[in-house]
Amino acid sequence: MKTKLLSAALLVYASTAFAQTDSIVSQRDSTEYEKKSEGSVPFAWGDFTWLQGGERMKKQALDSKYFTGDVTLDVDYNYHFADPIDHTQTGSTASFRTNELALTYVEAGGDFHDPATGARGRLMLQFGTRAVGVPRNDNTGLRGQFDLYNSLRYVTEGYAGIHLKKMHGINIDAGIFKSYVGLMSYNPHENWNYQNSFTSDNTPWFFTGVRIQTFPTEKLKIEYWIVNGWQTYGMYNNQPGLGFQVDWRPKEWIKFLGSGYVGYDTPNMPGRTRFHSDNSILVRYFKRPGKFFSKGAFSVTGDIGFESGNGVAPFKEDLKYDSTGAIDPATSIRAQNFLSWMFYHRLWLGKNEKWAWTFGGGQLSNPGRYLSLVPPGAGAQSVGAGSAYFTQNAGDPLENWDYSTGVQWMPNEKVTIGLEYVERHSNIGYFPGHGGVTSPNGWNAPIGNPTGFVPDLAKMEQRIIASFIVRF
Repeated sequence: MKTKLLSAALLVYASTAFAQTDSIVSQRDSTEYEKKSEGSVPFAWGDFTWLQGGERMKKQALDSKYFTGDVTLDVDYNYHFADPIDHTQTGSTASFRTNELALTYVEAGGDFHDPATGARGRLMLQFGTRAVGVPRNDNTGLRGQFDLYNSLRYVTEGYAGIHLKKMHGINIDAGIFKSYVGLMSYNPHENWNYQNSFTSDNTPWFFTGVRIQTFPTEKLKIEYWIVNGWQTYGMYNNQPGLGFQVDWRPKEWIKFLGSGYVGYDTPNMPGRTRFHSDNSILVRYFKRPGKFFSKGAFSVTGDIGFESGNGVAPFKEDLKYDSTGAIDPATSIRAQNFLSWMFYHRLWLGKNEKWAWTFGGGQLSNPGRYLSLVPPGAGAQSVGAGSAYFTQNAGDPLENWDYSTGVQWMPNEKVTIGLEYVERHSNIGYFPGHGGVTSPNGWNAPIGNPTGFVPDLAKMEQRIIASFIVRF
């Protein structure tokens, strides 16, 4: 069973992983070589601007022989129906503030490339609320000396690399790079919707380490990772994580994605292994230029993962009880796994395809909550059994599901304006209620005073997100 799942992951993952840079930069890096060898440039043979999580710009505005610039500005208004008094959003990597205008994401930088030598590099800096919100579950910055958070949180991608003129190209990069596990792109300009489903929100947005990208054919990319850990700046247990991803595009209208990961990522648990497989298929099922419904596409994603060792097992529990009849955590084996799926459907409207409508959603089950986003503020603190706080004990249940629908207006390939309705549910208090999660005046002194404050965590939330995204 495990072998079959891993094989499916290998076959299905990669279409959106690194789609932003690889669809433009990798092609350009290999163009001169491919022309001379009468070969073809990877993924340049088709129009893949329809993809969920893929680049829809056909040409960068800032481009030259040795440098290609890239700038994204994302402003959103995340209206939360519960009107949290502290304006703090939980459980999301798309929005972090509620009921106010927020500069959520600013990314600026570019790619350096020398076709003659194969030298390449990328530096992308990020600012805005996402720079603080995304890495918040990474505790490796607390291990050892030096401030890893502030030294790296403002870098979305920064690596040195080399392009080798073998097969249809080989890229070897070392540094920090985007993972795109969970289908959707870290850059919201590339996605069909703004708020990610739980599968994307709870899988890595970045890896720190080494990646090797190989292009055996013009339709296939196979990529290998040696990384510090699962969306971590450093290592928890002195052992690196290993992973792969595959991007296969046999036709212009279909894309398969598959990834696999294994590592040791639980703090102070060197004997606990983590495995994860993320798999997607994207299909453009019709294309009728000039018609009102000019194009239609859908994506399906499924993830399976687990942890094993140091008191947990993938899917079986062996419970032991103490003299009072309570479960004994020291001798019991608890289930720790991750099962999720999401589905999205998109229609492009009008002969110029300036409008699009997307609907979809997904479901997540994560016993042990080892990958789930922890609510910020007081919601991150555990005060014992029976509390309203979000715990992360082995076997603690978490069942989430969501759906959303929204429209986007794209007057040109560089501007996206969206309006989206989102509804999300959980089996436990997970989303902000009206009382908020950080105290009425906030979390940080001298204004905030969370002493004795109990977070207001709700089992359901409804939001409307208005977004304005510009990319150059």
